[in-house]
Amino acid sequence: MSPDDYTPHSGDSRFTVEHYDLRIDYRVATNRLDGVAVVRGRILRPTKTIALDLAGLRATKVLGGTGRIGFTQTDRKLKITLGREFAAGDPFELTVSYGGAPRPRRTRWGTLGWEELEDGAIVASQPIGAPSWFPCNDLPGDKASYRFAITTDPGYMVAAAEPVSTSTKGGRTTWVFERTAPTPTYLATVQIGRYVSRGMDLAGVPGQVLHPAALGDRVQADLAPLPQMMAVFTEAFGPYPLPSYRVVVTADDLEIPLEAQGIGVFGANHIDGHGSLERLIAHELAHQWFGNSVGVGRWQDIWLNEGFACYAEWIWSERSGRHTAHAKALGHWAALAAEPQDLVLSDPGPDLMFDDRVYKRGALLLHALRLTVGDDAFFRILREWVARYGGATATTTDFRLLAASVAGRRLEAFFGAWLDATALPPLPSAPAEDPAPVTQALNVTARG
Repeated sequence: MSPDDYTPHSGDSRFTVEHYDLRIDYRVATNRLDGVAVVRGRILRPTKTIALDLAGLRATKVLGGTGRIGFTQTDRKLKITLGREFAAGDPFELTVSYGGAPRPRRTRWGTLGWEELEDGAIVASQPIGAPSWFPCNDLPGDKASYRFAITTDPGYMVAAAEPVSTSTKGGRTTWVFERTAPTPTYLATVQIGRYVSRGMDLAGVPGQVLHPAALGDRVQADLAPLPQMMAVFTEAFGPYPLPSYRVVVTADDLEIPLEAQGIGVFGANHIDGHGSLERLIAHELAHQWFGNSVGVGRWQDIWLNEGFACYAEWIWSERSGRHTAHAKALGHWAALAAEPQDLVLSDPGPDLMFDDRVYKRGALLLHALRLTVGDDAFFRILREWVARYGGATATTTDFRLLAASVAGRRLEAFFGAWLDATALPPLPSAPAEDPAPVTQALNVTARG
């Protein structure tokens, strides 16, 4: 594991984290967070020191195997002296006590991390916001398991991972969660608000929706397609990769929805009761396969997250009896052709990694691949991608090789044009064979 070229000041390549145990006490009214983080991992290169990412909060004590150990802190790093030289392969465990008033980090991609709502809190970390609320090795490829114990004020609900227990003592409630699926720091989350909760059967996957009571009718109307979306995506991509899926709708407006591991988060402005932004609900659900299960080991490959989730929107449109993916592709190709042709999809650079052209050109690449190899091979590629790399990380090179192997044909020129050149290639002609059943519309009632 090495530092990421797009986020060179984040992470430490000398170690990998295997588990985070986070105990957090948060007071909503005063925005005060007091935490204890137990970080267990393994040394990758011989070293006497390591550095955890921590921004805006102050560490007060660090414990190692022999008790208290020394540390220094800068505005973004907690530098820890291990007390002896650790060899490659050695396990370690650190316990960090820390606290302060959490606030989002200001970055070139906007403000990221823990943020106060009007009445609650939200965590939106992609790509480097996680250090705003816990000490971590903030690299996209360093996946770990988690345990969260979140204590907060009465009257609030908390979402973080799979629920384990809830208990109240001294008028404050502690919510305990676990996440066993390998998860990068940017997908770890805590959501706190005055929410009501209801369960949903998502085509056999347990679902839960947390939302302000006043938005109940709008939420019920806009999330009604979720069970059908889950059915479509499990058929197209393979089994849902986590034990459950949760949706959190905040009372506040949010700039964009966001994905976390096992959770989709939407602002009140994204849920209008008319399904106006249904594509975004499909997009965040699809991230559970693409980005959250099959992760990127480096931000350079972000199209593997966003292009796939964007193309899932088009698959949902097609399967629910609306515009076909091909019609969507034609429209977006025309729009993209009118944009500046200065983006390289395989390496867009940090300033453009969240540019909408990465999303749309990534989706267009997938549609062009579908047209090139046919539906049967295309959906076998997607399912094999998830089966082979689920729970791990993968690269653009991995996808190129897998696609060629599954399709049984050379695709170097195809991928070279779509991934490595700036000019937008033309869409291939549709193959003559009949589409496979996976492209046929479900018997789903479409809203206008």
